[in-house]
Amino acid sequence: MKKYKFTIDGSDYEVEIKHAEEQTIELELNGAPFTVTLDKEVPKPKTPKLIRSEAIPSTDHGAEVKASAITGTIKSPLPGTILDIFVRPGDKVATGQRILLLEAMKMENNIESDKTGTVTEIKVSKGDAVMEGDLLIVIGA
Repeated sequence: MKKYKFTIDGSDYEVEIKHAEEQTIELELNGAPFTVTLDKEVPKPKTPKLIRSEAIPSTDHGAEVKASAITGTIKSPLPGTILDIFVRPGDKVATGQRILLLEAMKMENNIESDKTGTVTEIKVSKGDAVMEGDLLIVIGA
């Protein structure tokens, strides 16, 4: 874990902490193993808790209506390059269906539909560079 060098009254010591849990520490002092118990409790570190707001897909409108009555858009979640398009205008798509392949940060990302409907318009082509939030596909009822 951690290594320390001490000089006490002219003598050199090398201490390597192997494992620490609550009040017990396992260490090596100049190569010899020791288990040390502390007199008082070691306070636990205060780790901040990450709280994220609820993620809402770009095509959600906040109202609950029938899937067939929804029109929406699919937007780019990341900046990247369009590698492939798996749908054409007029194609019916279902929720969860793969519609695009986007390369972002040297990784291929499947972009899936979060709506059921018909593709009415494709706003990008293979090889296009897109930014986060750019409109990719329009889905109609």
